[in-house]
Amino acid sequence: MALIHARGLVKRYRKGSEEIRPVSNLDLDVEEGEFVSIRGPSGSGKSTLLHLLGGLDRPDEGTLEVAGASLKALSEKELCRFRNQNVGFVFQVFHLVPVLTALENVELPLRLTALSAARRKEQAELALTLVGLADRLTHRPNELSGGQQQRVAIARAIATDPKLILADEPTGDLDERTGEEIIELFAQLHAQHQKTIVMVTHDVEKAGRATRQLHYSMGQVSAAPVKGAA
Repeated sequence: MALIHARGLVKRYRKGSEEIRPVSNLDLDVEEGEFVSIRGPSGSGKSTLLHLLGGLDRPDEGTLEVAGASLKALSEKELCRFRNQNVGFVFQVFHLVPVLTALENVELPLRLTALSAARRKEQAELALTLVGLADRLTHRPNELSGGQQQRVAIARAIATDPKLILADEPTGDLDERTGEEIIELFAQLHAQHQKTIVMVTHDVEKAGRATRQLHYSMGQVSAAPVKGAA
């Protein structure tokens, strides 16, 4: 079953007298349980597409259904609720709150739910355990390595048990070895916990860890990566 169903998506911006279309008449289906990578050069519009899929931005044209919801039809309040219940975001920059512990950072999205404080703590601890940080619950971001901080960010993304994980260059600020560890974590979340993941990257090797690879160019995706594209 398609978790993401997009047809004719268009996102346009104006730069002076020029119209820019980072997403242009794009069609995309992602089945529930897939791990999809989208590869293409920097500035090609991959992040804009991810923002549309996660309800952080709205398309100017086309239809977009994610987890059974028509995102164009939702109000801002409904979009906020949709994101909290259905989507986990992982960015290149970790976006952790410096004064909060790892546990408190992971609890943040759970505070928007009806869960009790005890249940929020339990789910946050479980998420941190899943990413290998059960022994770092009380550490603040400046006490963690870059890879550990990204693991906290991933734990925060999965704490609400979302249907979809969207990852935007999740290894971009990490060294090669640490980046490989983060990609392995995504692969485990997909294989062991059946998470649907859409990951944007410009890295050929990391894109290859996904179960389906797409290439992004001229505002559209193709069914297979283009040889030699970066």
